[in-house]
Amino acid sequence: MKNNAQKAARLSVAPMMDWTDRHCRFFHRLLCHEALLYTEMVTAPALVRGGALHLLDHNAEEHPLALQLGGADPVELAQAARHGAEAGYDEINLNCGCPSDRVQSGAFGAILMKSPDLVADCVAAMQAKVAVEVTVKCRIGVDDQEPREVLPRFLEKIRAAGCQRVTIHARKAWLQGLSPKENRDIPPLDYELVHEMKQAFPDLHISLNGGIASLLEALPHLERGLDGVMVGRAAYHQPADILAEADPLVFGTGEVTDPVAAVRDMLPYIEAEMSKGARLHQITRHMLGAFAGRPGARAWRRQLSEGVSRKGAGPELVEQRLIPDGSKFSCAEA
Repeated sequence: MKNNAQKAARLSVAPMMDWTDRHCRFFHRLLCHEALLYTEMVTAPALVRGGALHLLDHNAEEHPLALQLGGADPVELAQAARHGAEAGYDEINLNCGCPSDRVQSGAFGAILMKSPDLVADCVAAMQAKVAVEVTVKCRIGVDDQEPREVLPRFLEKIRAAGCQRVTIHARKAWLQGLSPKENRDIPPLDYELVHEMKQAFPDLHISLNGGIASLLEALPHLERGLDGVMVGRAAYHQPADILAEADPLVFGTGEVTDPVAAVRDMLPYIEAEMSKGARLHQITRHMLGAFAGRPGARAWRRQLSEGVSRKGAGPELVEQRLIPDGSKFSCAEA
């Protein structure tokens, strides 16, 4: 039975292009049973006009799982949302935060912060087509907008359209002059504004995104009253640090996950996926940070980075870096 996406949103892993594909998500789920996982952004035109429904492929073990859509046409987004719901996703999320040039050229992503009425129309159209929850991920503003003016209006509009859950990246996006990477680092974070929005909109489920690098940084925001925290790059580069303790610390259930056990549990998955044509590096590239900060981490990264190109390399490449240590296993040193 699928978990409730809203409950799982207490901690979520951000949608990240080229990173949070289905192999990445499967590994993250082995580390944490409860957190909400997101797909990479999938554009509505790719699904509706391009017929690229393979982009919706996922493993049943990944749930609770949300599909993030990019687009700005209500009719097309509604059709894409229906495809996502039919594919079994627990949530459909609309991207109103990505500042990349490619996204801007399609007139969606962060630029939609300038068109709250259009976003409301998109949300309403999507909700009319699906039974699962439709949510929004946004910035606090773009370019010269004053966040304390535009963000409340934006939230009012999408709430009136029926959106009850929003994730706010607590930075502005500068659509000109900053690269997508710079937009993740340079605009200053304004966590207090997100907390103010929760006070102003107590009925909305609000998650905070942006700059959270550890569970210790996430927990105070939950304690202060926010409904969720979304973690991005830290969850990818140090997945065990973010996810392995999340079930007991964030959700009050289960036990701390041993990252070595999670890696070992990936072995049959790797074998099965390779038998269907996947290449080893497509999977193991998401596991390079599995032991970040732990003994043997450097040797682990080197083995996976260099070994995947060897002819015939398979799950045994992963397994041979794990050595027995009593009843458990450890990451082998070089």
